[in-house]
Amino acid sequence: MQDNRDAIDFANEPVGRLFRRMIGPTLVSMISLVILNLADGAFVGHGAGSDALAAINIAAPIFNLLAGVGIMFGIGCSVVASIHLAKNRIKAARINITQALIGGVGLAAFISALMLSNLAGTCRLFGSNEALIPLASSYLKWIAICEPLIMFHMVGIFIVRLDGSPKFAMVTSLVGTGLNIFLDWLFIFPFGWGLEGAAIATSLSFSISGLMVLAYLVFAPQTLHLYPLRLTQKSLRLTLRNLGYQIKMGFSAMLGEVAVSGSIITGNYIFIHYLGEAGVAAYSVACYCFPVIFMMANAIVQSGQPIVSFAYGAQNTARLTEARQMMLRWALTAGVVVSALMYLCAGLIANLFLEVTEPAYHICVEGLPYFGLGVLFVTLNIVLIGYMQSVEQPLKATLFTLLRGFVIVIPTFIFLPMLIGNIGMWLAIPVAECLTLLIILISSLSA
Repeated sequence: MQDNRDAIDFANEPVGRLFRRMIGPTLVSMISLVILNLADGAFVGHGAGSDALAAINIAAPIFNLLAGVGIMFGIGCSVVASIHLAKNRIKAARINITQALIGGVGLAAFISALMLSNLAGTCRLFGSNEALIPLASSYLKWIAICEPLIMFHMVGIFIVRLDGSPKFAMVTSLVGTGLNIFLDWLFIFPFGWGLEGAAIATSLSFSISGLMVLAYLVFAPQTLHLYPLRLTQKSLRLTLRNLGYQIKMGFSAMLGEVAVSGSIITGNYIFIHYLGEAGVAAYSVACYCFPVIFMMANAIVQSGQPIVSFAYGAQNTARLTEARQMMLRWALTAGVVVSALMYLCAGLIANLFLEVTEPAYHICVEGLPYFGLGVLFVTLNIVLIGYMQSVEQPLKATLFTLLRGFVIVIPTFIFLPMLIGNIGMWLAIPVAECLTLLIILISSLSA
């Protein structure tokens, strides 16, 4: 672990160099998750069939919800701890990160218990028909069982990065990704476990990543080691107060994940209504691409957040402005590149998940270029909202996340197919993201 440590000076190191040092390991971690996402879908699509792929799309919003809880506590404690560190309040930073880990893992365990108590009902709630419930339930069961340890990894990597060890955070993600891909292949093909094998592979792999983060925080932290919390009434009140503030700071980040879930759930209902199971399978390919976009934008946000929050805590306006501009340049570049790739490589992307003989393949090839039009707007929105979180503007961040995830996207999903046919289903998210970006820019100019 010692070899992965980095001497990072958030106060004085040039912003450009600091951001590049953070974005490198963070982007590698996110790219590894992108590769995992694509490999997982390819193994399931070719090894278990299009119905299994559709079942994963039913389960995906639930996984996004749990990931949202992790990001909420991760971002929340990272913002708060960054500001404490900028003001040299080391003990307060340690207390906050410990409380965040306990809160995140506890909430994940509660949600998992609710899911396990009624798996079929959970699947119906998230858009499944009766035919897909057995597959979706078998997938969800294993995710729910291991979710507390997975959550420890989700929250903990934010703390490890802030502690000055982004490379170790990267290593934990790479270990989880590599193991997951190998176990996906092993369980789906040689063992013949199908979709359930994919769920077991994911659960085991990222549980091991969670244990790696725990080992770092116990045995090798630089500054942010775990702090023993008292069980007195006063200490419990302080913990609840701190967790409440962290949730407030990170809520819009969780809402961003829930917004992805909202888009997937709404799309599941609309696609299955117009195009049946083949439509949901085709849409699931776009939903595999959406986390790719989301992770890429999140890598920019997570790399910039400690720099921005530290500068904000130190009241250094020049570094704040420089960091914001750098984040937006990265978002613009990434959005244009990925949008172009989705337009030019629609057939290749569809074939990664679906056989060319399946009806879902042809639906997907027709729709993906339209879906890809929204990538630039998605990346800019996520980065702008992430910046708001980092400078303690949770109300604005929450408002704009609600707009892009629910208020605008649900009507576009409902009405665009009525107005322009099936292409409207693929354009629903791009139109919603574009309108949200216009509202953010207009509000910024009028502020």
